[in-house]
Amino acid sequence: MGISIERKFTEQVRPSRAVFLKWPYGHPLGEAGATRQHRVVLTEAFKALVTIEKPGQIIDLPFRWKREKYE
Repeated sequence: MGISIERKFTEQVRPSRAVFLKWPYGHPLGEAGATRQHRVVLTEAFKALVTIEKPGQIIDLPFRWKREKYE
């Protein structure tokens, strides 16, 4: 299971499963110290372990950098 912030590299590598976030480099789980944000991203990644059926599939997560409320 991969958490990607660079889609073109993920498409080239073709991990068995991956989720993609359009976020800055160095922040695959979110902002430093943003525990709720990290938890939400990890939860969605774990859900993808079950929902992705085809090898190499990438799920785009809908979260926007610094524009979501994580509760």
